Amino acid sequence: MLNKVEICGVNTSKLPTLSEEEKKVLFERIQQGDKEARQEFIYGNLRLVLSILQRFHNRGESADDLFQIGCIGLIKALDNFDTSHDVKFSTYAVPMIIGEIRRYLRDNNAIRVSRSIRDTAYKALAVKEKLTAKSGREPTVEEIAKELELSKEAVSLALDAILDPVSLQEPVYHDGGDAVFVMDQVKDEKNQDESWIEKISLMEAMKKLGEREQHILKLRFFEGKTQMEVAGEIGISQAQVSRLEKNALTHMRKYL
Repeated sequence: MLNKVEICGVNTSKLPTLSEEEKKVLFERIQQGDKEARQEFIYGNLRLVLSILQRFHNRGESADDLFQIGCIGLIKALDNFDTSHDVKFSTYAVPMIIGEIRRYLRDNNAIRVSRSIRDTAYKALAVKEKLTAKSGREPTVEEIAKELELSKEAVSLALDAILDPVSLQEPVYHDGGDAVFVMDQVKDEKNQDESWIEKISLMEAMKKLGEREQHILKLRFFEGKTQMEVAGEIGISQAQVSRLEKNALTHMRKYL
């Protein structure tokens, strides 16, 4: 896929590379409404999109399609980038480009799952966790179905349907407070994004936290434990873990 010299009409062998100083000057012009500077900035960062496509070379997807989707992620990153955070644009843009490509791959999966079935599955996951916390054991499908006032078959179908990859950032449900995301419901045995996570200096930002907050984040994001597992290990409720986790992440963003 990446052996193509020309992708979407762009000669990738001749793509320029902007220095950080050049990016800074262009961004200042962009903030003043300079459209030519915007185009130059985007064109000067296409190599970043191209490098990210290497992660997806074995998916059997068209290089042209993925390149276009990656460019959408690049543009979104440009539109939302804030220079006051003292972060390199590439550091900010990489996860956004990756996320855009992953959403495209998920939404264009050969096996389509309706939104209503996914909603049922996510509600079932939330009920499962609630019942587990209440009884100290994993509930049966019948118990989950009874709580949701649905048939056992409907719950089983929904849970089976989301065995295919979905975004960890996709919201599961709202209970009147903060949204709960898929990543709050699953245990990550193997982190596939360690390379770019390290690049945004998480460890340095974590040093700004207290010992308990550091411990919670290490258990959650470096050891891949669920909020319930963390709560059991340190002896507090899952709600407290969730609150401490969100507060710690909010505090860390100031240093990323």
